[in-house]
Amino acid sequence: VQLQASGGGLVQAGTSLRLSCAASRRTFSNNGVGWFRQAPGKEREFVAAINWNGGSTYYADSVKGRFTISRDRDKNAVYLQMNSLKPEDTAVYFCAAAQGASYSINSRLYNYWGQGTLVTVSS
Repeated sequence: VQLQASGGGLVQAGTSLRLSCAASRRTFSNNGVGWFRQAPGKEREFVAAINWNGGSTYYADSVKGRFTISRDRDKNAVYLQMNSLKPEDTAVYFCAAAQGASYSINSRLYNYWGQGTLVTVSS
């Protein structure tokens, strides 16, 4: 599975962005999918995840209530709606597909990764 993350950009604090993660070569509609981010000089951290059918989601405390993960299995895509963005949300955002139908906050349990999309939030 090849993943492509898109939708990043430069925005002001308080505004919104929607990131997309599309899969090519093979569907990932039966895989759990996670979003991670890595800020300059920091380790990659978990942001949000969704199980194979969208029936279960999980969020990092830092984004809970502001970000929403969703998926469209027909379009073979996963989205991350980011509202009320803060400067501390600035990072490269990666989507990743797990081997199985569930998800994890542990990045090592994801086998397939996209190249990342940069989100910059100015104050």
